[in-house]
Amino acid sequence: MDYTPVSPFRRTLDAVILKHQARTPTELPPSGVNKWEALRELSAAREAFGLTDRDMTVLQALVSFHQATILGGNDTDLVVHPSNKSICERLNGMPASTMRRHLGRLVHAGVVIRRDSPNGKRYARRFGEEKVVYGFDLTPLVARFEEFCEAAETVRSEAEAFKRLREAVSLMRRDLAALSVYGEEIRPDLTIWTQMSDLAALTARELRRKLQLSDLEKIETVLRDALDRARNILEPVGTENMSTNESQDEQHYQNSNKDSYDSELSQELAKGGGVSAPALPDRLTRAKDDDSDNEELAPPEPDIRMPNLPLGLVLRSCREILTYFDGPIRHWHEFVRAAEMVRPMMGISPSAWDEAKRHMGPVEAAVVLAAMLERVNDIRSPGGYLRSLSAKAEMGEFSSGPMVMALMRREAA
Repeated sequence: MDYTPVSPFRRTLDAVILKHQARTPTELPPSGVNKWEALRELSAAREAFGLTDRDMTVLQALVSFHQATILGGNDTDLVVHPSNKSICERLNGMPASTMRRHLGRLVHAGVVIRRDSPNGKRYARRFGEEKVVYGFDLTPLVARFEEFCEAAETVRSEAEAFKRLREAVSLMRRDLAALSVYGEEIRPDLTIWTQMSDLAALTARELRRKLQLSDLEKIETVLRDALDRARNILEPVGTENMSTNESQDEQHYQNSNKDSYDSELSQELAKGGGVSAPALPDRLTRAKDDDSDNEELAPPEPDIRMPNLPLGLVLRSCREILTYFDGPIRHWHEFVRAAEMVRPMMGISPSAWDEAKRHMGPVEAAVVLAAMLERVNDIRSPGGYLRSLSAKAEMGEFSSGPMVMALMRREAA
């Protein structure tokens, strides 16, 4: 063909159409492009090009009229010339007026190019060995393929970031609701817990709406501040619930294990949720009581590994074990002794218990046993279950924190 038209038949010509006509290269990549892959990438990035899912449906029908799977390469004939009736049939009876409107959007987006004949009809004609085709040129799908891929990758990255932030906000909301329940029990004199509970409920309502990334970022900032305030109040309470000498012994415990039993509750919640939540600020500095004359407390044990939860929170969630101990449990060594008493009643063998203490540490094993006691009727084999948790602890893949927090959320519900 000696001349390639740029103006559509009985339609106005604008700068956008001229721009798309000008970018069409005379030579296509030698390897060509898979037409279905091009459609898939463009579908993912359709909003960036001002297209809708209905526009993509019409484009898919239009591309289906090209016989080859690979566009470009050795095949330079990329103009398809179906009639409006044929296109509507492949679109399951879409009205012709609707179909033409979507075709106009595809042309305006530069995804296809009109090659209209002098009378506006679509057809192919041969002049000797030369073939002239009037219809829709699919060359932009090949020429702009890399552009489609880059836009699709950007859309996928933004969607992934949005999903991660939404999951993090959901976890923070859940943590705030749980901490408000715990704080109401520990410090009922404060009115802040009602405010935090209301904030968690309002956040749950907001998450049911279709939010933008900026909306989620604002919610995340508010929740982070609320969690910081809750931790500032609850962490000193957790240490007071143990005793002064227990805080004094904490320095000794940290020499063998940097994660003390008062480590951040929020990080334990994030570990239990299976999703990496946003990093929260460092823990507050806890006051150390140097009163070494208190004779009520047991001396420190140098090799005991402490759990990542305060004793007060464990006792609030695992109350059943209190019924098997004479008097209140105020210290970790009393908690371990209560677990030793309960162990045979649950049908756990001495070997399974020794294995748990060896891999978890006595205190951590006692916390696990207390959590198991809360739902012992649902566990078919407590001994086998404890052995499986011990195996995970041996590989460093287990923590008792999520078990305790699950019990706390169940009670709050």
